[in-house]
Amino acid sequence: MTISSIEPVKERRSRKKKQIADEKAPLLPSKQDEEVGFDEFNGASFTGAVFNLSTTIVGAGIMALPATMKVLGLVPGILMIIFMAFLTETSIEMLLRFSKAGKSVSYGGLMGVAFGKAGRMLLQICVVINNVGVLVVYMIIIGDVLSGTSASGVHHAGLLEGWFGVHWWSGRFFVLVVTTLAIFAPLACFKRVDSLRYTSALSVALAVVFVVITAGITIVKIFNGSIAMPRLLPVVTDMTAFFKLFTVVPVLVTAYICHYNVHTIDNELEDSSKMQSIVRTALGLCSTVYITTSFFGFLLFGDSTLDDVLANFDADLGIPYSSLLNDAVRVSYAVHLMLVFPIIFFALRLNLDGLLFPSSGPLGSDNRRFTLVSIGLLMIVFLGANFIPSIWDAFQFTGATAAVCIGFIFPAAVTLRDPHGIATKKDKIISVFMIVLAVFSNVVAIYSDAVALFKKNSSPSA
Repeated sequence: MTISSIEPVKERRSRKKKQIADEKAPLLPSKQDEEVGFDEFNGASFTGAVFNLSTTIVGAGIMALPATMKVLGLVPGILMIIFMAFLTETSIEMLLRFSKAGKSVSYGGLMGVAFGKAGRMLLQICVVINNVGVLVVYMIIIGDVLSGTSASGVHHAGLLEGWFGVHWWSGRFFVLVVTTLAIFAPLACFKRVDSLRYTSALSVALAVVFVVITAGITIVKIFNGSIAMPRLLPVVTDMTAFFKLFTVVPVLVTAYICHYNVHTIDNELEDSSKMQSIVRTALGLCSTVYITTSFFGFLLFGDSTLDDVLANFDADLGIPYSSLLNDAVRVSYAVHLMLVFPIIFFALRLNLDGLLFPSSGPLGSDNRRFTLVSIGLLMIVFLGANFIPSIWDAFQFTGATAAVCIGFIFPAAVTLRDPHGIATKKDKIISVFMIVLAVFSNVVAIYSDAVALFKKNSSPSA
């Protein structure tokens, strides 16, 4: 008992020394480097870490998953969600194992050990691209929910429009300005991930509320016979339809990306030996939410499922209290995304700072730099949300480029590089498989999207 109680303390002290020595590595948590005012923080708990990691995973991706069922069909779609969960767990296990072998306290530090400064910078660039894209998607969805959307060609009214009618203050631009200033900016001011554990717990709870309400609505409609049998398999009539199947891969990759926060959460843990269990618990929880949402969302709306399934909840569902349930679904998930925002923003800010100011001191100890970087990023995300029309477009871009590198290509590349000589033959086979799968599927996805975009732009003149 005495030994077990002493070991975590030694582990935390050794972490502290490592982090001070490598303070410019990206994704480095600020708790050990910053003000003495954080001395009372003795390490994050298992539960808090699970909530923070789950919040990193369950973001906007859940809203596009029912649309992936529309492309793949129910059975392949669910199997793909499970497969991606196992692949994600494997890639994170590789990151943690090689980080421990090299005493790296960050993803960037691990890439630096394996590939030098170029590898570390490449990771930082990918995290910045991915997280900007994800946060833009969050704002787009919040705008869709509160102010409505016409991205699908049909106008779907937002909550404010439905409650109060069309006014200047219910418009998308004004609503996003208020949301950014009143909610995102204050939440982005926290300098330690563990400070967000309560908002993370609430955000996960709200995601579950969304799933429960959606499932309840679907079950009621099944019993009253107003839901048709969903399509179980994809419809493949030609090569174009076949290539379209691969467009779901970037969406599924983005839905599980959390690798950039794994080291940050691990570094703040009271007992870092529990990190792998935390990863499995978070992935199990998120996969359950994903499968349930995809199944009931596609069952409820069928081939009418939109890229952002929340936009479907603006019409009469054909059950009692339809309007109230529609509002509850949209409000719960809009608030969920608002609470997820700072978790993703934390890693984004830290990596951008590492790119722009590689020789400066810790970001959290420089209030002026912290404020300027935060304001600049909020403005970029805000502008992106006002000019990008659809979350599917954003998912395709980030998922097929930065997200697939962060989640699969980089962990596999580190394993194949094997800087510490610990990779097994199985590790290298899995790594080659991950790289080939990631590159092939995403190249096909980009090609399919480009062909579809070309046909869409050329069709009016035809």
